[in-house]
Amino acid sequence: MELTTQNFRELMGKGTYVEAGSEIFEAFHKFSQEALKITSEINCKYNSPEKIRELFSKLTESDIDKSFGLFPPFYTDCGKNIKIGKNVFINSCCRFQDQGGIEIGDGSLIGHNTTIATLNHDFNPAKRQNLMPNAVKIGKNVWIGSDCTILPGVEIGDGAIVGAGSVVTKSVPENTIVAGNPAKVIRKIEVNND
Repeated sequence: MELTTQNFRELMGKGTYVEAGSEIFEAFHKFSQEALKITSEINCKYNSPEKIRELFSKLTESDIDKSFGLFPPFYTDCGKNIKIGKNVFINSCCRFQDQGGIEIGDGSLIGHNTTIATLNHDFNPAKRQNLMPNAVKIGKNVWIGSDCTILPGVEIGDGAIVGAGSVVTKSVPENTIVAGNPAKVIRKIEVNND
């Protein structure tokens, strides 16, 4: 039985432990080859914003809103487990390891060179090839500065800001600014709804 994209997303959403050589592990390789092909189309020539959205929809096998923006190059080793809201902008040279799931809420901005990782390897050296997926969720109206790394399992609350160069190892409360390595809360954002 061939693993469908939907089955794959459901299994990853449950945090299914992935053994090297398993059906899911082999699906990673299949999706990776498709992602390489599509991202080379995105990255290796000029494409209009409309064409970028078309290619990103093909990459993610989902409908991407017309408000989405992306400045290539963009890299991913899967593509099938990325969920993008409306008015999302991804700047150039971002790298998404999305097998475990990446969700980006409406109005969020992803800065240059951001890496989002959703997989860990088994700590046991004899099982090091095995994978442990853990989704990353980015809320609405989040601003991630340039050169950030977001690690597996992190959730970033609505309205948060991640300072440039940060390594985010823990979840970020809404309406806060975090920065550093590891990222720590440096202040609360006062929200005025006027």
